[in-house]
Amino acid sequence: MGGNTLGVLGSDVKVGLSDGTKIAYANLDYAASAPCLREVADVVGELLPYYASVHRGAGALSQLCTEKYERARESVTTFLGCRPDDEVVFTRNTTDALNLLAHVVPPGTVVVTFEGEHHANLLPWNEVVRLSAPSSPEEAVSAVAEALTGLGSGRPILLAVTGASNVTGEVWPLAELAATAHRFGARIAVDAAQLAPHRRIDITALDLDYVAFSGHKLYAPFGTGVLAGRADWLDGARPYLAGGGATAHVGDAPGQVDWATGAARHEAGSPNVIGAVALAAACDTLAAADLDTIQSEEDTLMTRLHDGLAEIPAVRVLGAGGRWPDRLGIVSFTVDGVETRTVSTRLAAEFGIGVRDGLFCAHPFTRRLLEQAGTTAPTAVRASIGIGTTEDHVDRLITGIRTIAGS
Repeated sequence: MGGNTLGVLGSDVKVGLSDGTKIAYANLDYAASAPCLREVADVVGELLPYYASVHRGAGALSQLCTEKYERARESVTTFLGCRPDDEVVFTRNTTDALNLLAHVVPPGTVVVTFEGEHHANLLPWNEVVRLSAPSSPEEAVSAVAEALTGLGSGRPILLAVTGASNVTGEVWPLAELAATAHRFGARIAVDAAQLAPHRRIDITALDLDYVAFSGHKLYAPFGTGVLAGRADWLDGARPYLAGGGATAHVGDAPGQVDWATGAARHEAGSPNVIGAVALAAACDTLAAADLDTIQSEEDTLMTRLHDGLAEIPAVRVLGAGGRWPDRLGIVSFTVDGVETRTVSTRLAAEFGIGVRDGLFCAHPFTRRLLEQAGTTAPTAVRASIGIGTTEDHVDRLITGIRTIAGS
């Protein structure tokens, strides 16, 4: 994309085609993992010679890395607009973060979620009310209100929703959902894995209770995620992992343990210092960027992609009938008469394009969308865009799909 100044690694990588030639790689798989921002790679490269374990070390490098690690937490706090008393816990990824939240919710908590969730937000919960995927933001809000009315009061309730679908790109009405949840005394947790790389998230302004996201989707592919939000449930539960770093004091007898409070309570073991610093660099870079321009460019590319696919008779776009005014650059589709694995393989071998095929770790939702699209295909193809995507990438995909469809 041309209007912003950010760049990603790999934009000049060439890949071999089946005819023996090479072509610049067209990465259209951002929804799975985004490439590394150049700014992030620079920060990581600068730190690597000084790498050491954090906390409790007296050596100069340990002290330096400890400072970098805790500053990384501050960067994430600022990036998310956290409240002063919120906790930011580093995890491995969004799945790990949401499993941590599932671990700390009070006993008897009822979780309300939708069938359209990624498995990371569909599977960790114990007592679940699962709602049908809505066809519009208004329907999502009304479905939550109806479900919470039926649950009544007397025990903890958590509404766990996506910020944006990893199958259709639909952006969810988080402020309205938060207000509805709080009206019924419930809390709200947001899987922001897809949303965070493309939209600003402000926990305070949106009045969210918990947010989870991954570095590898935020242009920091170094194995770190985050759970950010209210401290009381986190401090009231046993540590997610028992081990060094999560303790304030360990006695001589079994069970004589005083656990730490704050983020350390759930960060036992040596943490991923490089991942945390990389994630912070991505947060700082995106916070300083002109996200309005980036979003505008992504919207233009998405319209180009949708319009191009719509002109191909054999293509069926999933969720095309939904009434969602805001969508990220994610589109899932099928090609009549061609298996999705064949589509993705041919795009790679003949056009140098990387896409995803399958059910995208959202099996119930994707199967429902396939049924609604009137196709018998058991899986779909997904193309997704981000910083580094160009008009050539989009046009090449459309040309490739036309060729594969025989149009």
